Amino acid sequence: MEYKTVVDDKLALNRFAVDEHHRHITAHAEHMDQNMLNALLAVCPAGLYSLNPQGQLILEYAGCLECGSCRIICASRPGALTWGYPRATKGVFYRYG
Repeated sequence: MEYKTVVDDKLALNRFAVDEHHRHITAHAEHMDQNMLNALLAVCPAGLYSLNPQGQLILEYAGCLECGSCRIICASRPGALTWGYPRATKGVFYRYG
């Protein structure tokens, strides 16, 4: 069994309560360099960061695992990322099956 399959199976157990009215993460690509963009694409365990065909950063906050990896990557550039925990009763709910 591949490692990726095991991780995907475990992530599929989680439940998400998406707050449609409050984004807890906002990425500001204009404050990022290419190395930071590449790091965000590679490090996010949920794969929330991607580039559209025009090369612009896309962030899908709804599947956030709240791990903070993106905060660490963007810590050296003030204004690159706005991050806060989701409001009460929202966000990821871990279930270990």
